Amino acid sequence: MNSQRPARVVVLISGGGSNLAALLAASDEPGYGAQVVGVGADRHSAAGLALAAERGIPTFVERVGDHVERADFDRALTARVAELEPDLVVSAGFLKLVGADFLAAFAGRYVNTHNSLLPAFPGMQAPADALAHGVKVAGATLFVVDEGVDAGPIIAQTVVPVLDDDDLDTLTERIKVAERAQLVDVVGRLARDGWRVRGRRVVIGTADEALR
Repeated sequence: MNSQRPARVVVLISGGGSNLAALLAASDEPGYGAQVVGVGADRHSAAGLALAAERGIPTFVERVGDHVERADFDRALTARVAELEPDLVVSAGFLKLVGADFLAAFAGRYVNTHNSLLPAFPGMQAPADALAHGVKVAGATLFVVDEGVDAGPIIAQTVVPVLDDDDLDTLTERIKVAERAQLVDVVGRLARDGWRVRGRRVVIGTADEALR
């Protein structure tokens, strides 16, 4: 983004944090352009919290069950993330939908990765759906989150072949490897070069109108 400081990134997780680990490793590289300044989770058992704590990165847990209304959870999550003053918020296996308050606060700055070539196969069973449909290629999509489910403007996509002898485990693992590499690469590009959302298009490298 042609900035003197790294982009501030908050990562949201629900589990083990393999994508988080990849982002943390990338941020150690000179010139990557992004720094993880906080990690949030929706459960205390998320193993990725320990990865952040080991590096002295602030962490927090905001559970849906601790709030009377879902909107209360959304407001609390929004406040927690906003305290960290992020330039970009990354959902890296975060299994909770955010609401209107969160989307308003981080419009155009909240991104998610999904294990299909959207708009094909949204939802939680994407690799299984791809296999059942008999597609010849699968992959992963990085997109800007909006009010839909896996429906926001697409930032980048990566393609993997579906082999004749694939089962759910082999295809899922092949997608995960490609998905992780794409996430690391594109978050770095967003941080270094800037981006803007123009309707359904996300354009990277437009410094004059870049977010941040």
